Amino acid sequence: MVGYTESLTDPSYSGQILTMTYPLVGNYGVPDENILDEFGIPKYFESEKIQPKGLVIHSLSNVASHWSCVKTLDEWLYEEKIPGIYGVDTRELTKIIRQKGVMMGVLTVSDQPIDKIDFRKIINEENYNTKNFMSSVTSNQVKIYGDNDKDVLVLLDTGTKFSIIRHLLRIGFKVVQVPWDSTYEKILSYNPVGVIISNGPGDPKICKPTIDTAKKLIDTSIPTLGICLGNQILALSAGADTYKLKYGHRGQNKSCINKENSLSYITSQNHGYGIDPATLTSTDFQPWFYNPDDNTIEGIIHNNKPIIAVQFHPEASPGPNDCNYIFDKFKEIVNLNKSEKLPNK
Repeated sequence: MVGYTESLTDPSYSGQILTMTYPLVGNYGVPDENILDEFGIPKYFESEKIQPKGLVIHSLSNVASHWSCVKTLDEWLYEEKIPGIYGVDTRELTKIIRQKGVMMGVLTVSDQPIDKIDFRKIINEENYNTKNFMSSVTSNQVKIYGDNDKDVLVLLDTGTKFSIIRHLLRIGFKVVQVPWDSTYEKILSYNPVGVIISNGPGDPKICKPTIDTAKKLIDTSIPTLGICLGNQILALSAGADTYKLKYGHRGQNKSCINKENSLSYITSQNHGYGIDPATLTSTDFQPWFYNPDDNTIEGIIHNNKPIIAVQFHPEASPGPNDCNYIFDKFKEIVNLNKSEKLPNK
């Protein structure tokens, strides 16, 4: 609904056309990507580029006014060669998607009447479910953040957001970001005290190398946190199944209930696949969070190993601190695991 700068740079939207229901978009412009936070990470963006393949909005503001604004939304899209369209009733479009489910779409520009037959041909030749988007969202090289004197967390990058890195640094770790298909042995070479499997786009079953790595992480009881796509990957690696949701969970203010204390947390979400609860019962994981709207699984926790995962985005709390505690909980898990391995313990 809102936050177009963050949404457009979220790698989980790679390969998709993004539509926003808020009627006026672009009024505060686009901030400078060179503004960094205390960790040297871009402060107002979630990745280094626009991730969706197109943007659909109702009304585009031609005037942008904000102290951090350096360009307008349409200038930003033009610079990155991302097509967009305005003048669309996006709330009516949203109703159609909620009734029919997510579907393929096409954006095109033409001086002549558009041939719908050509449209259908393009759509029929494309299949989002079979595409592997990892090459366009993962880091192609190892990146290191934080101080060398701190314990290492390895971030398995399947399309991570900058905010995840920011929170891992906040809780006091050095972060080593590695490509999505890094092997278990490669991860261990950094001597990590824990591993994070990030968010990302597409069908989790496409990420077979990551699933294989996650199996070994579970087998060897390495503290692991899965976020969004990482949640699904951990479930698959344990033997559960995943499925495509009719229209996914997108945006802010999604209620999730923690089964441990029955508290409801307001979360931000962006995912189109979910864990099949019937198949989770045959694994060593159990549901941790669930969505009261449709009873989908919003988090899992291992019965006897230091491994947790959430389907929502704890780094993007709309509160804004509602679910930051997930990172703090993972820190506690890591520290407890370290203390149990100390001599004379």
